Amino acid sequence: MSIEQHLSDSGIVLPEPAAPVASYVPVVIHGGLAHVSGQIPFNADGALMLGCMGLDGGPDVAFGQRAAERCGLMILAQLKAALGSLDRVERIVKLGVFVASDSTFIQQPQVANGASDLMVRVFGEAGKHARSAVGVPVLPLGVVVEVDAVVAIRD
Repeated sequence: MSIEQHLSDSGIVLPEPAAPVASYVPVVIHGGLAHVSGQIPFNADGALMLGCMGLDGGPDVAFGQRAAERCGLMILAQLKAALGSLDRVERIVKLGVFVASDSTFIQQPQVANGASDLMVRVFGEAGKHARSAVGVPVLPLGVVVEVDAVVAIRD
């Protein structure tokens, strides 16, 4: 079964790939790897998912996980646009997850699981990857999470 068929059967809908907002390209393919630039989270309605984890009245871990998953969906959308088909994905090698966090927030790994779990749901064993989950004081446009990826690809 193709990855696109698996996505459809699973009810997973990819967003339109976001255009770059600065001087970079969404995906660079080199040496059998696709390097996906950091992707930020958009709700299904197109609104940015904003906030800083750990602040009083700020987003909770479940919101952060959904935001990380939305970043993962955008990574898949960027890969599909660059590769023509997600069937060219051989393995998710690494995710870098950046979480806008107050200095007291220490659950970055749980937030990052939103993106990690998506990759395993989509690619099975080939979706298991190395990962960084890093707390940062602020992210572009005030988003709560940003995720980048390194992906092994087939010719």
